[in-house]
Amino acid sequence: MKVAVEGCCHGELDKIYETIGYLEQKEGLKVDLLLCCGDFQAVRNEGDIKCMAVPDKYRNMQTFYKYYSGEKKAPVLTIFIGGNHEASNHMQELPYGGWVAPNIYYLGYAGVVRYKGVRIGGLSGIFKSNDYRKGHHEFPPYNPSTMRSAYHVRNIEVFRLKQIAMPMDIFMTHDWPKGIYNYGNTDKLLKMKKFLRAEVESNTLGSPAAAELLDHLQPSYWFSAHLHVKFAALKQHPPKGGAAPRVTKFLSLDKCLPYRQFLQIVDVPDRPGCGEGLEYDPEWLAILKGTDSLQKTTPSPWNPPENNGLHERWDFRVSEDAMMQVVEELSGELSVPNNFCQNVPAYDPKNPQPHMEPSYNTNPQTTEFCATLGLTDIYAQVGQALHNRSIGERDADEDSAGSTDEPSDYPTDTSGMSNSFNPDEITIEDEWEEEEEEEAEPKAVKSSAAPVKLHTPVRLVLPDPKSEESPTRMLDLMKLPPPAHSTPESARFPAEAESGSGEHNTEDCSSVRILKRTSDERSNPDNRNTTPMIKRRNQVIYKSVEDEECQAE
Repeated sequence: MKVAVEGCCHGELDKIYETIGYLEQKEGLKVDLLLCCGDFQAVRNEGDIKCMAVPDKYRNMQTFYKYYSGEKKAPVLTIFIGGNHEASNHMQELPYGGWVAPNIYYLGYAGVVRYKGVRIGGLSGIFKSNDYRKGHHEFPPYNPSTMRSAYHVRNIEVFRLKQIAMPMDIFMTHDWPKGIYNYGNTDKLLKMKKFLRAEVESNTLGSPAAAELLDHLQPSYWFSAHLHVKFAALKQHPPKGGAAPRVTKFLSLDKCLPYRQFLQIVDVPDRPGCGEGLEYDPEWLAILKGTDSLQKTTPSPWNPPENNGLHERWDFRVSEDAMMQVVEELSGELSVPNNFCQNVPAYDPKNPQPHMEPSYNTNPQTTEFCATLGLTDIYAQVGQALHNRSIGERDADEDSAGSTDEPSDYPTDTSGMSNSFNPDEITIEDEWEEEEEEEAEPKAVKSSAAPVKLHTPVRLVLPDPKSEESPTRMLDLMKLPPPAHSTPESARFPAEAESGSGEHNTEDCSSVRILKRTSDERSNPDNRNTTPMIKRRNQVIYKSVEDEECQAE
């Protein structure tokens, strides 16, 4: 099948679909699937714009609302992950993924789905060490800090993805895996983006969390965006456990602008006998169920269970029986239901509402998904916790007027909040002279009706599926090769461990908080009044707070 891969979307759906149509006509092909690598900007109305961390001059409605309202329908199935420029309130409604419009599917904080037998996974957001170990505690109305931390990657998602044992075909992240530039034409990259030299030479550019996942998952393809440049790399992984070494083809693409390399067509062999539509992945759903009790909704730092003698269970890879149980709970139907519905008003260009406040709604898709599988709607949970706390504070104020407030652990606390922009993210303000380039282009080029100048896309083909000799019933169901590559085999746990994992995890997490030292991990106050012209793209530090404190001492 033909898979179109797109870099940073920035709400330009009309232009992206027009470009796909242009390529289909020019090349005589039909695109089956579109993958977008973040900064999608699924903005439904004026309230959503207020939940997006961008400068005011970039707070534009763009074209997504047309697909949300039903004015238009995506001409090709579209799957996307979140980046660092999203309507955070909309994305938080769908922590496990879901439809944001007909034929447009969001993978959630992290997710794995299948399409025509091809296994596709993704991790939303960008890496920032200060927020990496926190729970998803953010909830509207956001302050300048939580508006940004809402899209920062958390360790619970990375921990879940590291439980995957079956082969992965395609994986997406917004920021690059740390060090991936060492496996491509680094000199050419630095000629295009000179300001990246210091981080490349110090090997600090990219997400350390994504690098861990790259080494663990070893997918056939890894797609990214974020740095607004096309860059390809080829990484051969060292063999593990006597298995043949695997190779990952990495590709990052530019943002959607005329004459920019923002789109690539890839040939991916589908698997005969698999479903035609979008399907849930049984292994991923079983992992979600097994790790549900590990989720946190507070900003307190937390570490997942490790093999350090402190946890009764630290390996959450799932057994075949656990996967079959999930299939049974779905009544044997793995197809993702087409249950999209509008839960907030769509933008109406004839009747703009500039004073519309952001919505705080739960999403019916998440409610149904959680009820079916027995999962926690963490967005609803943190909203309820804040509501209960607000009631408690009002009662306390009535009982003890004039008392001194203690610092709060909740996201509404703005004490100690820096006025500086986060120096570890790309913002749309940092366009690296792109605005000057756009002004130099003829106005005709900017017209949406004008064809986009693109070279014929290179067709890269995924390796043929591995042999499926003597498949187990689960592998046969999933139409995937057996986990005979470098990823460890699925662990099988006794029935009592499966059923009692929730109680064990609760005790384990409590012990971690007692034994581990914690830190506020706030930004350097020295940066409070400075806004760098070019902001660093990722954190240098990817280590525990304990190590940082030891070095400071």
